[in-house]
Amino acid sequence: MQSKTLLAIGGALSGLGVILGAFAAHGLKKMIALPMVEVFQTGVHYQFIHAGAILLCGILILLQSKASLAQKYFSRAAICFIIGIFCFSGSLYALAMTGAKWFGPITPFGGLMFILGWVYFVVAALKINEVKS
Repeated sequence: MQSKTLLAIGGALSGLGVILGAFAAHGLKKMIALPMVEVFQTGVHYQFIHAGAILLCGILILLQSKASLAQKYFSRAAICFIIGIFCFSGSLYALAMTGAKWFGPITPFGGLMFILGWVYFVVAALKINEVKS
């Protein structure tokens, strides 16, 4: 994935995190029970961490030469982080807002994507300055 695209996605998800965090802090407390507000805030927390990681991947891709193996793995890491945000944070938002328990099984898949993303990130870091053959 291109760094420009990752920077745009990371920025958009960060901005959305601010909006959702403000909503949780101000409006949501009047709508749902406090334990569900905490579930929602957990989604916001993980969204922020991984939106920042997407931004970092975009920057690191920019800094690599076109022939660097690291680019491929930073891109894969970012894709995992994006999927993780939608599955992990998204399922927590849906669970908190609807109370529908069937969103619960989606959350661990999102967590697995976060873990896989960090594995790709480590591999990418180890591949910095290593060129494709």
